[in-house]
Amino acid sequence: MSEPGPEGRPILEAAGRPGRSIPQVVLTDAEAGAAEFAGSTSRVFNYFTPQKRRNTTYENVTVDVQPDPERYLTQGWIYSFADGTMGYEADWTRMKSSDWHAYRDPNGEWERTFYRHQTRNVHQVQQTMELARTTNVFADWDEKWLEIFAKHVSTWMHPEHGLGMYVFVRAQREAMTNMHNNAISVMAIHKMRAAQDIALLNLEVSQQLPDKFDESVHQEVWMEDPMWQGVRENVERMFVLGDWAEEVFAANIVFEPLVGELFRSGFVMHAAPLQGDYVTPTVIGLIRTEYERDLNATRDMFTLLVEDEEHGEENKQVMQEWLDKWVPLSIKAAQGLEPIWSEPEVQAMSFEESFGQAKSRFEDILSDLGLQLTEELVQK
Repeated sequence: MSEPGPEGRPILEAAGRPGRSIPQVVLTDAEAGAAEFAGSTSRVFNYFTPQKRRNTTYENVTVDVQPDPERYLTQGWIYSFADGTMGYEADWTRMKSSDWHAYRDPNGEWERTFYRHQTRNVHQVQQTMELARTTNVFADWDEKWLEIFAKHVSTWMHPEHGLGMYVFVRAQREAMTNMHNNAISVMAIHKMRAAQDIALLNLEVSQQLPDKFDESVHQEVWMEDPMWQGVRENVERMFVLGDWAEEVFAANIVFEPLVGELFRSGFVMHAAPLQGDYVTPTVIGLIRTEYERDLNATRDMFTLLVEDEEHGEENKQVMQEWLDKWVPLSIKAAQGLEPIWSEPEVQAMSFEESFGQAKSRFEDILSDLGLQLTEELVQK
């Protein structure tokens, strides 16, 4: 039972317990909810400046999703690590920016576009595998190429997986904004899916040609073969970096054009068809396409930093230091792979031709960033 208490408040009485006075509920408009702000009636987000005249969906779902005390968190980060480090720290990279939030991924990558691209690529690989299986094209591969594929092409899954899991995954967590996080996350997944595709192709060949193909020799090659130790050293040195921007720079600006594209495009894409293998170029071609997207995102990321009015020159000097550090390692890795070019029965390009194309591409990338060639590259 209940009866009015002091000031009209109801008193609830329970059996064997004294009554309690319950404050009367009063509904009012919250000040923020009732207030009208500039743009309150707008049907698009207006808390950031879009790159073009209208916001893109990519910007609407990406920009400022990650909070930042420099913009909105007036009381600082809402969480920190056990050692007192806050959510994100500017000194996690030597790069400096007047406005980290100015970056936009030129690919406009967000969940829907990413799933669409990956679905298309996965379907293409699956269809190619199914066609190769039903037509038994693996039987047409040159026997020497089977050995090369087992020992060298399959080994390429290791640098792809290493870069994806231990370089880009960590870099995306430490990067300064959600726009950087998204772009670098996509790079990580591209690499891990590339490693998976090579592994699945390796498995398919082993199932079709069980008596002719050694599906596990790539593990020994990666760990012990002298031709691959330069690549392994180059990749594993990136694992221990503590600077997320240097990780992305070392991988996409230096290693990929001088080593990754050298091997994938300069060797595999040219050599495989001449050995009767039209399956592998499909897989490797998709990896190259994804690297082009990753390079576009990386180039824009660092172009903003070298053109920064306040910190541009300092950033450029740091990048030059990174070039001096990573170019010799990548050249050593590339030259260590040279003997592979002479292994196929039929050769499409010499190592010198392939490496010349790789160096030319690398020079173009550096030119876009306003960086200079290192002495090591000029001398090679």
